[in-house]
Amino acid sequence: MDSREHFGIVGGGLLGMTLALRLRNRGYRVTLVEAADHVGGLADAWQLGDVTWDRHYHVTLLSDTHLRGLLRELGLDEQMQWRRTKTGFLVDGNLHSLSNVWEFLRFPPLGLFDKLRLGWTIWYASRVRDSRPLEEIPVADWLLKHSGRRTLQRIWLPLLKAKLGAAWERTSAAFIWATIQRMYAARHSGHKHELFGYLPGGYARMLAAFRQRLIELGVDIRTGCKVAEVREAETDGMEIVECSGRSSLFDRIAITTPSAITAQMCPQLTAAESERLRSIEYAGILCASLLLKKPLADYYVTNVTDAAPFTGVIEMTALVDPAEVGGHTLLYLPKYVAADDPAWLKSDAEIQAEFVAALARLYPQFSPSDLLAFRLSRVRQVFALSTLGYSRRVPPIATSIPGLYIVNSAQIVNSTLNVNETVRLAEASLETLCRPLDTHQVQCPQIRSSTPNQHATADRELVARPG
Repeated sequence: MDSREHFGIVGGGLLGMTLALRLRNRGYRVTLVEAADHVGGLADAWQLGDVTWDRHYHVTLLSDTHLRGLLRELGLDEQMQWRRTKTGFLVDGNLHSLSNVWEFLRFPPLGLFDKLRLGWTIWYASRVRDSRPLEEIPVADWLLKHSGRRTLQRIWLPLLKAKLGAAWERTSAAFIWATIQRMYAARHSGHKHELFGYLPGGYARMLAAFRQRLIELGVDIRTGCKVAEVREAETDGMEIVECSGRSSLFDRIAITTPSAITAQMCPQLTAAESERLRSIEYAGILCASLLLKKPLADYYVTNVTDAAPFTGVIEMTALVDPAEVGGHTLLYLPKYVAADDPAWLKSDAEIQAEFVAALARLYPQFSPSDLLAFRLSRVRQVFALSTLGYSRRVPPIATSIPGLYIVNSAQIVNSTLNVNETVRLAEASLETLCRPLDTHQVQCPQIRSSTPNQHATADRELVARPG
């Protein structure tokens, strides 16, 4: 099975793991190098009180064909649990259910004409097939045209500002198009009701099975290995130099880290390539996991348009059986922030105090004494912002250095960042990665949404999942 070529992969998240699996299946010798002491990246799990569950919130759709294909390979897809959930909306201090057409028609914050225009916006966006023209239109301009000023001010702008911060002014209409496309995907799966899925045991279970499969196939997994530099070897091939001083030779290397980190790691790239990588603007996340004594409101997603220190409320146990987390309620409070946001300077204790106080203000039935555990995840670069004309700046997979490739989430163009798109990106990049080196070209087939004509459900919130 072994090929004469040895592939090194920098980054042991689900993207790097999927690349390792697919390249190994094609006969390459593969080494996976990860800075953390475990694999999984944004999809990893951690300890919260006496519970082990995902560090960030994730959901699977029936229409997530690439992810479910991977789960089938690991023998896990048949064990997925599928549930119907509800969506809430916090507006002017009131919590409204917005889980079906009738609730939408009764939604008090908007008048009938506003609702018709909002419905038109969603319907129209779901029918758009080519998102490229939308990249040249500011998202607020597009929403104003289709939804009207009142709906823009009351609904869209608070959500855009919460999700994107000041970057909303530079964001294109392709962002909202991608959100709506995924929002409709589950309904296109052939089921009458939208269903969300989770794997019992969470992503920790999937990652354990995935890691074991890679080991069985002969993939060399090196954790706790921070990479200092990736460069051309003095003889032939490529070289990974770790911060420890250890050096390893490969025929080809694929780097899956965020773009600016990749530019820093690869000093032999041309000035134009480095500038292109550094120009990609990312949003980061402060994501709090809370374990509560009792349910909060029984909505899987609650969009928050009122002033709050977090972007939304994700009540995970409205989807996941509470028995999975000791009979408690698992809550995620994400706050998406720019790289220069002062929130990064706050301590975990300060953020906990702000978040818990806001919960008590927004949910009168919640008491701080209901809190069993609180833990905060900080990730500075989660997803690339869909700024105006974004696809023109997407970094290519192949580089000017034969045998050096870049495969990262910034290449997911006009689609939301989620685990299914991550798996699809890995699989779509194989044609370039496996091309003979003597036909090496610097080009990038852009990884656009795999379901431009699917009418999807699962991100009913504007809060994108980090995985």
